[in-house]
Amino acid sequence: MRVDFYLLDADPVTAVVPLLARKTLEAGGRLSIAARDDALRTALDRALWEREGDAFLAHGFASDSNAARQPILLGEEPTQANEAGFAMLADGIWREDAREFERVMLLFGEERRQAARELWKAFSTEDGLKKNFLKQEGGRWQRLG
Repeated sequence: MRVDFYLLDADPVTAVVPLLARKTLEAGGRLSIAARDDALRTALDRALWEREGDAFLAHGFASDSNAARQPILLGEEPTQANEAGFAMLADGIWREDAREFERVMLLFGEERRQAARELWKAFSTEDGLKKNFLKQEGGRWQRLG
């Protein structure tokens, strides 16, 4: 398993999620996006439809009857209902269910920075777990650790 820690200190989560989701799809992956807050899920839904003009990102909600067909699913918790290998924790909250995915993207801002730091330390003792810390610098993601 690989966990990528994305510090959001330049762009809001609603701008970052569509960019990372597009890269996931371009790499041939399927994605589960988790956010416990209804308002955040609604904002992410809108961002996935409206981002980059006509190039919307097809997606659905994990509770939809056609969830298995969707390349991207939004839900309160990460799910593999669409056979996703990638999970994005858009609210910055770690869930143990994320361990079922080959790659997890943990997006967090300043308010969740300490929790992310503690998780990073906890993961340091786990065999077979790869982790990266990424931060935006000059409009590009830079790997810092």
